[in-house]
Amino acid sequence: MKKVTKIAENKGSKVALKKIRVAAYCRVSTDSDAQLESLEAQKTHYENYITSRDDWEFAGLYFDEGITGTKKDKRPELMHLVDDCKAGKIDFVITKSISRFSRNTTDCLELVRKLLALRIPIFFEKENINTGSMESELFLAILSSMAEGESVSISENSKWSIQKRFENGTFKISYPPYGYDWNGEKIVINPEQATIVKEIFAAVLAGKSSNTIADDLNERGVPSKKSGHWTATTIRGMLCNEKYVGDCIFQKTFTDSSFNRHVNYGEKDQYMLHDHHEAIISRDDFEAAQALIRQRAREKGVVKGTEKYQSRYAFSGKIICGECGDTFKRRTHYTTSGSYTAWCCNTHIQDKSRCSMLFVKDEVIKQAFVTMMNKLVYGHRAILKPYLEGLKTSSSDDSLRRIQEIQTLLAQNTEKRETLTKLMTQGIIDPVLYNKETNGLLSQADSFRSEIESLKNEVSGDVTKVNETTTLLHFAEKGGMVPAFDEELFDKYVRRIVIRSRHEICFELKCGLRLTERM
Repeated sequence: MKKVTKIAENKGSKVALKKIRVAAYCRVSTDSDAQLESLEAQKTHYENYITSRDDWEFAGLYFDEGITGTKKDKRPELMHLVDDCKAGKIDFVITKSISRFSRNTTDCLELVRKLLALRIPIFFEKENINTGSMESELFLAILSSMAEGESVSISENSKWSIQKRFENGTFKISYPPYGYDWNGEKIVINPEQATIVKEIFAAVLAGKSSNTIADDLNERGVPSKKSGHWTATTIRGMLCNEKYVGDCIFQKTFTDSSFNRHVNYGEKDQYMLHDHHEAIISRDDFEAAQALIRQRAREKGVVKGTEKYQSRYAFSGKIICGECGDTFKRRTHYTTSGSYTAWCCNTHIQDKSRCSMLFVKDEVIKQAFVTMMNKLVYGHRAILKPYLEGLKTSSSDDSLRRIQEIQTLLAQNTEKRETLTKLMTQGIIDPVLYNKETNGLLSQADSFRSEIESLKNEVSGDVTKVNETTTLLHFAEKGGMVPAFDEELFDKYVRRIVIRSRHEICFELKCGLRLTERM
């Protein structure tokens, strides 16, 4: 008989099964008391729910409050949860619903896939979905899309309501700037902070820089509105805030369809309400501070309206009205079938009686540019080559010759003044006559210098045009047609656009050519 030896013993009841580490995620989207009570209820529910099961171990509760659900990167605790999952601290995640987890379909699926790659399922209570047992992502994608659609609908309804309150001046600013408090109905002055606001404006008018003011406040231990630390950026923002004179501008920023916030550079209407609340700073002091800021900006070469501020869109600051000469502003127009981008004359927007120029669609201008560039590519031998030869043959020979003549005259002028000085010091001519003749020669010398400067600019302009035309010709000679609007191509060759009508657009190129497209 064969001998069998037992090498292991089943200790069954003596070995405890390894518990699953379960974490929960909660979120409320506002800071209201009711919503925070809801968060507390969720926290209590999940803590009790997880600890009540013998096979589960409570691995923590992650919650975001007063934060949107449309962007995962705006929710620090959700990201903290993911990091802990990567660190191997969690085996299973529970959340109330897809809409609480994420209202953005892309983010939802990305997070689910990321956790599944770590072998960590997510359980959505409301939809009764366990991602660990899903055969397909289709159902989750559908439900997530519905949650995103719900978020978009809520957002649009909220925007419409806020817009109406902007228009009738009833919008309430629940989070006022430094120097003010919210009393539940309106913003009122905070006496202690108002004193600091007045100090800041007084310091600026006394010549102090924003950096110096911020450093002084920090040294004194004066807390700011949020962080408790003052910066030059904070000071500059306060100096430009119209609320300190009692006014209020609504819709300084806006949110697009992807829930991204942007500064409003004219894409949306803005509303100014004068004497909205009690002022801290007088209008005279406020205007004086603005003038001083503009002066400092000019000294540094940073002027509002220049390329530094106009580079947000390809056409910004480059479209000119052919009727009144004002610039065009980018706006979004809404119709029953959707929305589109258009460019409108600033003067026409403010007063239609002063300018009758109608808006032009963004896509029309872009198509006109593509057409113009393709014509140059196709007809560069008939257009660009003759133009370049003309620039070279009519170059600045005459200007250079004239500059040499004036420099000779300027040297003669200097000799005459030196001679007058010698004669006067020797007592040969009267001081009165000396002053009269010298002043005349100085005036003539200034005129000569101005003419030389003007001629030099002409010569420089001719050289620039030759260089720009040569570059454009090289591009056209390659023979590659432009399939669609290229912002880099536009910036490289176009100086500005003149809108003569909705059907006639003139492109003024950097090489000096003016080409008109009829649409």
